[in-house]
Amino acid sequence: MTNRAYDDAAGRTVGTVASLVGVTIRTLHHWDTIGLVRPSERTDSGYRLYTDADLARIHRVLVYRELGVPLNDVGTLLDAPATDAMASLRQQRDRLRERIAQLQQMGNALDRIIEARKSGILLSAEEQVAIFGRHWQPSWAEEAHDRWGDTAQWAQYAERAASRTAEHWQQISANVDALNAELAAAHHAGVIPGSDQANALAERHRESMGTFFDCTHSMHVCLGRRYATDPQFAAFYDGIAPGLAPWLRDIIDANARTNGINPESATWA
Repeated sequence: MTNRAYDDAAGRTVGTVASLVGVTIRTLHHWDTIGLVRPSERTDSGYRLYTDADLARIHRVLVYRELGVPLNDVGTLLDAPATDAMASLRQQRDRLRERIAQLQQMGNALDRIIEARKSGILLSAEEQVAIFGRHWQPSWAEEAHDRWGDTAQWAQYAERAASRTAEHWQQISANVDALNAELAAAHHAGVIPGSDQANALAERHRESMGTFFDCTHSMHVCLGRRYATDPQFAAFYDGIAPGLAPWLRDIIDANARTNGINPESATWA
């Protein structure tokens, strides 16, 4: 370094350069400390002075930083032979493209979650009927959103639904149908609520709700009440087997008692 009195023609102070390039004085001091950009001149008083060449190097640093190149790699790029720098730049470009692809995937996933929050299920009306049966009404999803769209459980349901394909829903539907058939058979056989068999079936039903959202025993009791009293739910279960809706409520209540929940005071929690 050449020691000389301060002269605009000789160089610019750290404060001036910081204002010119839009970084802090602290940043320039750090770059000086790590050897990334060191001012080439100093005044007789020891003040750092940046030359035009130093300023050009700072701009190159800013370009690389904007591209996401780690600061530790920037100095290597700036000082490397042309061939090495090209190889490193290609590597950084490939990493950047991978990151862009990842961000695009994240954006697509968010789009699906947003749509699932609105519609409840990312299937066409035709696909829904094909998977869930001819008695399925696609409008039920919209009605469910109107009723529960502001709840944490609906948000959880939407997040899970966003990643599900038609094949996933087909498997879920098959599992639900199989469980409902077992419930109907147990009801027909006179399985008593509170028995080990009834409790096991009630627990399986609660766990099946976990496919859509985390369902506590207290929340399960609330669902059981709705199955027995809501005309739409009651008609669905009684369509599987007459009297199934109130029996399902009863085995849910009995299983809740086994797990320390009083059905009479159960809340959606």
